[in-house]
Amino acid sequence: MIEETLIKSGVVKIAGVDEAGRGPCAGPLVVASVVLKDPFSSNLSDIKDSKELTAKVREKLYDVIISNALAYAIIEIGVDEIDSLGLHKCNIEGMRRAVNALQITPEYVLTDGYAIPGLTTPNLAVWKGDQVAVSISAASILAKVYRDRIMIELDSEYPQYGLASHKGYITASHTAAIKQYGVLPIHRKSFANIAEIIAASN
Repeated sequence: MIEETLIKSGVVKIAGVDEAGRGPCAGPLVVASVVLKDPFSSNLSDIKDSKELTAKVREKLYDVIISNALAYAIIEIGVDEIDSLGLHKCNIEGMRRAVNALQITPEYVLTDGYAIPGLTTPNLAVWKGDQVAVSISAASILAKVYRDRIMIELDSEYPQYGLASHKGYITASHTAAIKQYGVLPIHRKSFANIAEIIAASN
């Protein structure tokens, strides 16, 4: 385990960083960073990649992670910024913001798949990081739960679109709702499917 190697070499404050919401065509991109008190604590034994867990388990682990964290930060990047700068740039910028928003300065940063250019703290992009590093898995759960809560709130604002069930991803029912009720301010107009619907309606 990467954290084990770092801790054995004297690096203790390790930040894990991950995002939720790259794929959806609606809603924000959410990036979380977390420095765990002890990545090997038995309290965190159920932590794994957020995609492998049920929503109920993720919700429970969200509070467990926060209570076992030295520091954490959750950053939202809205659709206007995504449309303006592009998804990948927003993802990198979101990771940078999430690390800089931590209440403590980490000694090392582990990210899921993408390096963070310009970050002064040593950092490593880990392939499938949310499956092999507890700190990244914990960050992925924080980001996913936080974003799902946002989408459930937006569902009450826009009940015709089914946001609570598909969380803004492109599904047949979501596409049908957009065509019937129109494109919302929360839709990413730079995404091909949304741009296509806008073009067809003009």
